[in-house]
Amino acid sequence: MQNSSAPALYITGLGSQYPPYLLGAKDLDNLAARFYDVTRPGIKKLLQVNRSTGIETRSAVRPYEAFAMQTDPPSISEIDQFFRQAGADLAVQACQKALIESHIAPEQITHTIGVTCTNQGNPGYDFLVARKLNLPPYVDRMLLHGVGCAGGLSILRAAAQIAAGASLRRKPARILAFACELCTPNVRHYLSMAERSMDSDQANIAAALFSDAAAAFVLCNEYAMTQDKRVTPQFELLEWGCDLVPGTAKHMTFYAGIDGIHDFDWALHPGGKAIIDGVAEVLQLSEDQLQATREIYRTHGNSSSASVLIVLDQLRSESQKAHIVATSFGPGLAIEMALLRRCQVDE
Repeated sequence: MQNSSAPALYITGLGSQYPPYLLGAKDLDNLAARFYDVTRPGIKKLLQVNRSTGIETRSAVRPYEAFAMQTDPPSISEIDQFFRQAGADLAVQACQKALIESHIAPEQITHTIGVTCTNQGNPGYDFLVARKLNLPPYVDRMLLHGVGCAGGLSILRAAAQIAAGASLRRKPARILAFACELCTPNVRHYLSMAERSMDSDQANIAAALFSDAAAAFVLCNEYAMTQDKRVTPQFELLEWGCDLVPGTAKHMTFYAGIDGIHDFDWALHPGGKAIIDGVAEVLQLSEDQLQATREIYRTHGNSSSASVLIVLDQLRSESQKAHIVATSFGPGLAIEMALLRRCQVDE
């Protein structure tokens, strides 16, 4: 499927990391009842959704009682400082897994690409991750913002473009890309927004869906692959792209535009039960094709930009179809898609 003259691009390592704590629906109910008027329309709707998401547990860097039980909600500064420690550490753990699987040392990395929608500090958290990993100071760094849940595939697309450009210059590219989201520290903000909402249909339901996680991958071009025979490809990246759907800036929905879907595995971003069910219905996907997505959603919730990469990582231990379609959705409404081929599969 790939043009023979196109650069050869490979994912050589994947890593994902969830924090140690799990939150259930009852935890959010108890927190809301302690600090907010749960009879108000917005928060009442949020708690109704909380009990019907299909999520059994959501991953969290801390239990609510560790940071959300003070009379006053955490300040923006406190949440920022917390992310820059706990978030950076979580991202480092995911990156280390990807580097180890790739057989690539930190000093060999040529570029880094980070993404998050839950921290806006400067310098960006990618600077902290690079420092904790002891990456060389001359590594080319990039940090994406504003892409939301689409971020996991946004950094894959950006990495592909950079690696392809390096190939045209006949230079090796070893790109470490990572996504990290800490959503649960914002729970008091989410609850406050819901309490203020008098229209239950417009209530913010983020507190019932989002969780914490990090994921990372290493993408290499053919020049990097030939320099070290220990580097083994896991996936070949065949195609990638992004689309903005007109008139959907205020919506989160789904989009599909690829044929032959039943021959592929799907790494679908677990954005919510309605999204997963909607994609399954419109594209007539089997439960086997969405097993990894549903399992991640049920046991860990929606970790925003990191989720699609975690689903891709999970797929490696499940179905072994030759090709995988990865799909994520973000604000705009933006759709990111990539087509990958397994490099270690009996076709």
